Amino acid sequence: MHDLFPLLAEYGAFAVFLNVLLTQAGAPLPAVPTLLVGGALTLNGPLFFMELLPAAITGALLGDGLWYLAGKRYGRHVMALLCRVSLSPDSCVRRTRTQFERWGAPLLLVSKFVPGLSTVSSALLGTMRTPFSTFVLYNLAGSALWAIIWLMLGRVAHDSIDQALRQLDLLGARAIVLILLLAVAYVTVRWLQRWRFRKMLEMVRISPDELHALIESGAAPVIVDVRADSSRQLQPQRIPGAVLYDMSSQHNAIEIDGPDREIVIYCACPNEASAVAVARTLMSRGFKRVRPLHGGIDAWIARGYGVEHVVPVTPATLQAAEARA
Repeated sequence: MHDLFPLLAEYGAFAVFLNVLLTQAGAPLPAVPTLLVGGALTLNGPLFFMELLPAAITGALLGDGLWYLAGKRYGRHVMALLCRVSLSPDSCVRRTRTQFERWGAPLLLVSKFVPGLSTVSSALLGTMRTPFSTFVLYNLAGSALWAIIWLMLGRVAHDSIDQALRQLDLLGARAIVLILLLAVAYVTVRWLQRWRFRKMLEMVRISPDELHALIESGAAPVIVDVRADSSRQLQPQRIPGAVLYDMSSQHNAIEIDGPDREIVIYCACPNEASAVAVARTLMSRGFKRVRPLHGGIDAWIARGYGVEHVVPVTPATLQAAEARA
């Protein structure tokens, strides 16, 4: 194995630190294989477990810390950027936000074991103004747990890893081609998933100007705000009269009289992903005139149209708002 991985064998802790740092910073580089091989190399040398562990933890803390600070400084714009550059569907931010609203910062203890969750969660905690000390505490514990498990698995599976690497060594240049093909296949599958998701998002939208004209004409549609509660806290305005809907709740339902009622749904997420998801649900229930608001609440505010302060989301206020609709 020493001959097969001279970089890791020679630079050891620094190679692990750099790999984990770049991975957590957002580079498409997997860190788990490095931890597994590094753990295997600690069984009989030349590396040492107590050198690799602090290196992995430090790299994770620095990478996650960058996203936390970016989220705290730039807010929702960072979340939008993450979903635009990610190979994961744009609903990643909403799902992550929902999980953090339910579990809070302790979710960092397991976030690194879920692909795509770690980077998004760090930035999200920044946008939610989670105290830096709380972020560091749970991120440190989660990073240590993640690194220990993978390094120990590498030690336990030393013989299997050694055999696999020797097979790759026998393949020579063909091993590089095989690894590249697997990487291309992985990216292709993820890209196809994203392409299918974007196709799902293709539906007729209503512009802020069109919605404003409807409201001014007196033929105001039912307007539904499907932002997460934490998103409303960061941006405590809504379109006047909008129904507040909590997508994370299994008990709330949007009750609207008449399948021909005009319905406009908005959120504050890239490509109006959440709004489209709710719109399609309503359409499957027989509502015919459902449209997401193009650009969401941000586009509405940017056009200078009126807003009102968001009241706290409770079952009572939600039922009252739906009754008025």
